[in-house]
Amino acid sequence: MVRYSSLLGQQVEARYRTGEIYLTVSGTLVADSGQAIFIEDVFSQDGRDKAMRVEIPYDYVIRVLKTDGKPRAPSPPNTPAAK
Repeated sequence: MVRYSSLLGQQVEARYRTGEIYLTVSGTLVADSGQAIFIEDVFSQDGRDKAMRVEIPYDYVIRVLKTDGKPRAPSPPNTPAAK
């Protein structure tokens, strides 16, 4: 059963785990094999176009959300309150 086929070709953000570490990846959902999803991000580095593809097995996926394709602003760092 392919769980994420409705999101194929769309910009997504996936949260997944590797052991005790939780990671987030964003890009285009390019494939859903029924056992894993594949997310690809295309970017330019040193004037060359490059692509990075991540395979995430279903067992490790926490959530997959459709995004608008715009990068999110980083969260501000936690700073202690002034006294």
